[in-house]
Amino acid sequence: MGRRGYRPIAKMPFEFELDLAPLLSVMMKLVPVMLISTAFVQVMMIESDLPQAVKEAIQKQEEKPVAVVMMTPSMKDGIKITVQKNGQQQVKMVAMVDGQFDFPTLHKTLQAVKKENPEVFRIELTPDGNVPYREVVRMMDEARRSRDKEVRFPVFDAKENKTVQTEYMFPDVVFSNVFDG
Repeated sequence: MGRRGYRPIAKMPFEFELDLAPLLSVMMKLVPVMLISTAFVQVMMIESDLPQAVKEAIQKQEEKPVAVVMMTPSMKDGIKITVQKNGQQQVKMVAMVDGQFDFPTLHKTLQAVKKENPEVFRIELTPDGNVPYREVVRMMDEARRSRDKEVRFPVFDAKENKTVQTEYMFPDVVFSNVFDG
């Protein structure tokens, strides 16, 4: 037999030590980073004191939505408001004025949408990534309630068994992709 065919058999011990020190070191460095990063990523809810009739209407809408109102702001195109109801889709545009969002026109457009759909209290807000966060918050404020004291919207109050008037338009604002930009 030649040298090429010879393989020495090495006896390996069946026990070995697992060194966890590097893994623990990495974990100890990651924990503070994760704790600090969670301080910057917070989802805030704005608690508002709504009338009982409006709260009930919002709960009823969650169970069986009648229409879906969506607001899609873009720094290039302005604000697109889409209403989907009974398989139909209606689109309204609020154009930019001098490179800024036209909030008075947005408010009047939202009032018109609310008058056409008085049973809807939820609006979905989906801004483009380049829309500043302060503008998104301002749009939410414009959608929340009517600023005109003369403009009210009907809502059925089950407790009193009658229709009452409210200033709230879209107090239930659901928004997404605000962390894109």
